[in-house]
Amino acid sequence: MSVSHGLEFRSESHDVKTYATEKKLSLETAAREVRYEFFKDCLRNKFLDKIATAHTLDDQAETVLMKLARGAGTRGLAGIYPKVSIQHSAFSTQRKQRSIIRPLLETKRRDLESYLAEIRQDWREDGSNRDLRHTRNRIRHGILPRFERHVNPAVREALAETAEISRADEEYWAAEIERILPKVWVRPRTSGGSLLKLGFADQPSAIQRRLIRAAAESLGLTLEFGHVEEVRRLSNDGENASLPEGWTVSRNKGELRFEPAGGVPTDEDYEYQLSIPGKVTVTEARVQVETLLVLSGHSSELYNPEQLVEPKFVQQALTIRNWHAGERFWPAHMKEPKKLKELLQDRHITGREKKLWPVVASGGEIVWVRGFGIRRDFQSKDTSGVLIRDFSIFEGNSRES
Repeated sequence: MSVSHGLEFRSESHDVKTYATEKKLSLETAAREVRYEFFKDCLRNKFLDKIATAHTLDDQAETVLMKLARGAGTRGLAGIYPKVSIQHSAFSTQRKQRSIIRPLLETKRRDLESYLAEIRQDWREDGSNRDLRHTRNRIRHGILPRFERHVNPAVREALAETAEISRADEEYWAAEIERILPKVWVRPRTSGGSLLKLGFADQPSAIQRRLIRAAAESLGLTLEFGHVEEVRRLSNDGENASLPEGWTVSRNKGELRFEPAGGVPTDEDYEYQLSIPGKVTVTEARVQVETLLVLSGHSSELYNPEQLVEPKFVQQALTIRNWHAGERFWPAHMKEPKKLKELLQDRHITGREKKLWPVVASGGEIVWVRGFGIRRDFQSKDTSGVLIRDFSIFEGNSRES
């Protein structure tokens, strides 16, 4: 407890060198991760709303220059944010938002030191701030002073302004990508995902790059510029590209498919209840399936009568699922049933797409298969019955296939 100010004091110590070795990080990065995890723990577990750090305009300038030198887009050039919200279920419903704030980010270090000296307030200098083995210290004590002398006396202010502009740009782009991504990014219930080329390929380069990064981040991946460009090239040429942590992305018909190390899991079977009337979105197969009850005398201009099932064959609850090995189906244009495996092979439907191909079943009988329509002996004999039709998922909308 601080006697003079009546404030509680909390501290922790960690073996940062060991942490850096285990995580394969630089000492600077490791120390920052440990420090901020301590801050977050305090916000999550204590009666705190905010933690203020003493980052200055000089820290901002150093960060922007370091990011620029290592290669960064506007996200990196945004530098240090004035406020970072910390989310946690324990207080997500509380009115007060927990956050880390940087109230001195627009103040120069020398001005802060002058003020502290004026009010006779001591401060501590971390001894490692003079260690030139650290990149930030080489920028702080060598590169930035040379920039000030030989290029621009106000280089620190200029770099800080660049960060402010970049943050505003990033806020705009974040909102745009949040709006566009659901239209082109499809996630199954298990792992991986697919960028639909229709809706992605025609976007400007700036949006394509951000969509790829956002899609990868939803899978827990952080991509470098080179990885992003490899994925973009796959839109037009090539078959696959390697991503960090063993992930791959491959071009398959109308999509760019992201898959984890070891390939696609074998437990991707799905099954949904399908009511009459009703509609189900099957993200695994990138399709919507709809059923409608059609009465006699209805105009058949909006549908193909061959899509109608005789009502007596759908008395049991309908399910939409992927087909199973050994199952057979009787398409309307064939004289006899055939194995589904062979029907799909004849259409050149292969790999994961083949495994996840959707069917509608009533009880143990397959009533409908995508692309093959209603089972021949289940078709309605007149203009009434249950209509089953499907729509491909593209650009967040549906298009009948």
